[in-house]
Amino acid sequence: MTYADGRYGALDIGTVTCRLLVADVEDGRIIDVDKEYAITDLGVGVDATGRLSEAAIERVLACVDRYLEVLARYDTPEHPVRRLIAMATSASRDAANGPEFAARLAERGVTLAVIPGSREAQLTFLGASSDFPGENLLVVDIGGGSTEVVAGRFGEDPVASHSFNIGCRRVTERFFRDDPPTPDQMDAARQWIRETMAPYFEGLATAGFAIDRVVAVAGTATSVVSIREAMEVYDSSRVHKAVVAAGELAAIEERLAAEPLEERKATVGLDPKRAGVIVAGFVILEEVLALAGADAYTASESDILHGMIFEAARED
Repeated sequence: MTYADGRYGALDIGTVTCRLLVADVEDGRIIDVDKEYAITDLGVGVDATGRLSEAAIERVLACVDRYLEVLARYDTPEHPVRRLIAMATSASRDAANGPEFAARLAERGVTLAVIPGSREAQLTFLGASSDFPGENLLVVDIGGGSTEVVAGRFGEDPVASHSFNIGCRRVTERFFRDDPPTPDQMDAARQWIRETMAPYFEGLATAGFAIDRVVAVAGTATSVVSIREAMEVYDSSRVHKAVVAAGELAAIEERLAAEPLEERKATVGLDPKRAGVIVAGFVILEEVLALAGADAYTASESDILHGMIFEAARED
């Protein structure tokens, strides 16, 4: 696969977050220029209602307007933006009014691709695996509405990939009815996650795929590092490729799961807007590590956004 050098933009509209990456592609490598992030909670209530709320849509549209201004600043004569690629994932897939949301983005000149979970998994793997050539990887991307799990090696077709309708927003709304969640609610969530995901890992074992490293991307995995390091200001350079032991993850999960939401929001290193769904994200990540037989994971800042930049730059 070859990629055209130049500057590109990638817009990822997820169930919880809305993110923009502006990056240059040079000789098949991605060089980040700017990365923007906001929690917009597009998927609030979608699991129960099957629709995107008008308030959630307006939050995302306001965020996209701001991102388009950011992109315009980097679209210079010396470095023109060759293409903006925009994708939406779980919440937009599940919502009956997803096409209406896409139409409102089109009014702003943004062509939105609502991608299936399988494509989301492929792009996430492409972005995350590029930092670990030659290793047998399990890449996990915990989103608000879904979790993608992909096994394989960089530069090769994945051995197995699956998008599960298990995400931190979905688990929170489905199981955690109390604040903080009760032990029974936590156990019920764990059991559902474990039983749903187990066949995938049994298939990997049958295929003889030995996992060298679990790479976890997105906000749940990176938040563990920033909480562990008590980062008052998020530092992606300290987060990227940081290794987190399963015991460290469990200790942070147990502490935050015992706290009410308002207390959890004050956790140093945690975006307060993520506090309402973070415990569910931790539980999903714990179960993935247990099913993988892994005692640690490596956090990665290279994720679906980097896969989307490769996609935008691809020369067929």
